Amino acid sequence: MTKKDYYDVLGVSRDVSTEEIKKAYRKLALKYHPDRNPGDTSAEEKFKEATEAYEILRDQEKRGQYDQFGHAGFTGSGARGFEGFSGGMGIDEALRAFMHAFGGFGGGFEDIFGGGMGTGRRRGRRVHRGNDLQIKLRLKLHEVAAGVTKKIKVNRMDPCKSCNGSGAKGGSSKQTCPACNGTGEQRSVSRSLFGQFVNVTTCSTCQGEGSIIKDPCSDCKGDGRREGSRSVEVKIPGGVTTGNYISLEGLGDSGPRGGPPGDLIIVIEELEDKVFERHGYDVLCDLPVSFTQLALGARVEIPTLDGKAALKIPPGTHSHKIFRLKGKGIQMLHSHGRGDQLVRLVAWTPQELSGPEKKKFEELEETVRDKPPTCGKKIYSH
Repeated sequence: MTKKDYYDVLGVSRDVSTEEIKKAYRKLALKYHPDRNPGDTSAEEKFKEATEAYEILRDQEKRGQYDQFGHAGFTGSGARGFEGFSGGMGIDEALRAFMHAFGGFGGGFEDIFGGGMGTGRRRGRRVHRGNDLQIKLRLKLHEVAAGVTKKIKVNRMDPCKSCNGSGAKGGSSKQTCPACNGTGEQRSVSRSLFGQFVNVTTCSTCQGEGSIIKDPCSDCKGDGRREGSRSVEVKIPGGVTTGNYISLEGLGDSGPRGGPPGDLIIVIEELEDKVFERHGYDVLCDLPVSFTQLALGARVEIPTLDGKAALKIPPGTHSHKIFRLKGKGIQMLHSHGRGDQLVRLVAWTPQELSGPEKKKFEELEETVRDKPPTCGKKIYSH
């Protein structure tokens, strides 16, 4: 199914400001939010669609990439693929993005919606989600050029083995909170000349969980988690660059007392290469050559991302002439194409000449008929 243009989804022009994008998204998100449209799958899809559009267009780098490549630059890969390059957004991910933009759980939503929302998607018992973890992954140019699989060690909070993550000591269990009777909420009623008002707040005894632990696990002190680590294999597609990131769902910290885990965010950092300079999907290298090779022509060997290649230099080539090797550059992200390799010839001048060598250069200067042009005349293009 063809995806709609992100600007059309939000109902804004392509030259709109980031602040106007946020205003447009807020209007649509409040209209189609699941709490306002319980059981309405059509509204839920529009909510996810608007959130996905907002997540791309609010970020200047992603917006620039979208303006240049459209949806083709954001094709998914893997379980959730590249964040900002995904093929679709799940409802939980969309709700988290909405919360990050406009508020948190509980009262935050009621404030946004003006109070009185009755569906309770985020009300009642509260489950605490684990923290998202972020790891910076440094990659060499040849690794980002073709893609690579990396195994990394992640230090995280794992479920406590002694209590199976419940937080309660072995043989015991959680008990219903006596303050809220397991609802996770406390209500107070007040009357005024305008009628009866009901104030709903998170239960202060159980922090909204609806249950309490009277006999906590001695190993995790009732948290249900302990420090641990695990190895994670991450597949990096070719063509990534510094600032791109992969979100691995459920591989962050486990939630306290059986709560759902957070996500693991792998942030890419591309290391500077000693030979090649990156320009998008193309790479550039400078090749020092002698005056003789430029004047007479030569066949030379050059380094590439894949190994070695031969380059033919025609006779009479000027310094700084650039040759293009098609398909020898970087793999295009989520595409079968590759960029090119650019080779710039740079005349190498000997620093030390022997007496006989110096004499030969002097003789050459006197006898050669093709003299350099005058200053300011354009003899080659960079």
